[in-house]
Amino acid sequence: MQSENQLKRRVRDQWYVEYQEMNFPAIQKGWVLPADRWKDFDPFILMAEDWFKKGTFPDHPHRGFQTVTYVIDGRLEHIDNGGGRDILEPGDVQYMNAGWAARRAEDGVEDDVAHTLQLWLNLPQDRKQTETLYQNIYAEDAPIVNIDGGSIRVYSGGVAGVKGPMESIVPITLSEVNLTEDASYTLELPEDHNAFIYVLSGEVEVGEENTTLKKHGVATLSYQENGDSEKPSSLHLKGNRRRTRVLVYSGRPIKETIVPYGPFVMNSMEEIKQAFQDFRDGKFGPPAV
Repeated sequence: MQSENQLKRRVRDQWYVEYQEMNFPAIQKGWVLPADRWKDFDPFILMAEDWFKKGTFPDHPHRGFQTVTYVIDGRLEHIDNGGGRDILEPGDVQYMNAGWAARRAEDGVEDDVAHTLQLWLNLPQDRKQTETLYQNIYAEDAPIVNIDGGSIRVYSGGVAGVKGPMESIVPITLSEVNLTEDASYTLELPEDHNAFIYVLSGEVEVGEENTTLKKHGVATLSYQENGDSEKPSSLHLKGNRRRTRVLVYSGRPIKETIVPYGPFVMNSMEEIKQAFQDFRDGKFGPPAV
């Protein structure tokens, strides 16, 4: 039950993703969260939507941040230089803490076109040297909450009375909300979490002012900057079409200056240069093959 003083979320900003054709084996890319607005999205840095085939993202390094990859369609093969190898299918999510030194490859499988969303999530300065780790969250392992006219699948954090299996170093919530036409639901999120939604299909009304978003629409949401993580806020969602599906992400801002540069996210250019030098010196380990 909502209390009278509970923050009711509204849309702060909204836009639609624009796409560009890429050179094969990449096919198409769009920026759901543009990289140059990380201060607005904190703790999130960027989110890319990609369509690609095998050979697009071969062995590459990362340091200083986390990724959350959601598979929309096709099959995605993950390979890392720690011996990890798996195939993810639609509705699956992979979490990676790059920490101090990750090397991995991400590929379409056989002739599949992989269609993914990859979110970059910042690490606080004192956690950028943590150990690298990977976690696959398969769709069937993420709890589902059935609601009137829809369902909520919870990948991370406490949402709709259940807890998702993702174990992120920086706690976030990630849920997929499915609504039929005219179905509505009020989602609760920690009031101090910066949050955004992305519409995968259908059409949805969002927030206190019933802002309408269609497929490929993105909205950032109001939040209580100095609020309490234990205190909930409410986000109103209403489906305007059948098969409306939206992803809702939230996380508490880290409030640190960062330098995203190539495959690394650090707090200064000196640290970026050191990351490149460490990679050249072989400190990231063998290739992911």
